[in-house]
Amino acid sequence: MDVKLLAQDDELYVFAQSADRVAKERAMRRRQLKWLWARLGKLAAMKASYEEMLMKLGAARSKAPTAWRLVDAALDKASGTLTYSLDRKKLRIARRREGRYLLRTNLTDKDPAVLWQYYVQLVAVEEAFKNLKGDLAIRPIFHHDESRIEAHIFIAFLAYALQVTLTRRLYALAPGLTARSALEKFAAVQMIDVHLPTTDGREIVLTRYTQPEPELQLLINQLKLTLPAQPPPKITAAALAQIAPRSEDLLV
Repeated sequence: MDVKLLAQDDELYVFAQSADRVAKERAMRRRQLKWLWARLGKLAAMKASYEEMLMKLGAARSKAPTAWRLVDAALDKASGTLTYSLDRKKLRIARRREGRYLLRTNLTDKDPAVLWQYYVQLVAVEEAFKNLKGDLAIRPIFHHDESRIEAHIFIAFLAYALQVTLTRRLYALAPGLTARSALEKFAAVQMIDVHLPTTDGREIVLTRYTQPEPELQLLINQLKLTLPAQPPPKITAAALAQIAPRSEDLLV
């Protein structure tokens, strides 16, 4: 990471660039542009009405917004013909900006590296609130008891701490996966209760989790995790009442 100061009047501009960030943003842009270019080729060969083409173009734009800004697309209203081309001027500008940031601040007496660290911390705080509201789906609950307020805060903090732990583990053992994508894969494993009635009126309950798919099993092995053993069978309370000795039987 290279950071330098660009002083101007009473404000301070911090220019930062990162080779790793350049490579990451460039790869993301290329992946989106490759997908969008192939999609536009399919749409151009497709015979559809003007309204249908607009809807399909809107869907493509929402899926690849970064690449869409680098493409000039035109749709003829009469014939529904789609024409598109790559705006090379915008592409050159995008390449020069990838992985480079310009921050403006009024803290003119600070070291540029410290100012960049402040910015990184601000991004981390905003990401934390985004995860609390998004992935963890934590919403305001209006408590009237102080102990319940503290418990609510504790549960929210514990959920976020577990998500950060999972993110760090994925970064070390399965780079490229986010906590959200990993949880979506683990959501495929479900717990089910199998009820087996017996001939004497009792019922045995087997709690079982479904076996993970090969892709999920590969992730479990990569994270060095081991699924617990299947729980032992249980007898329901109603069944226990049926087989329990009666009080008059004990007096015999």
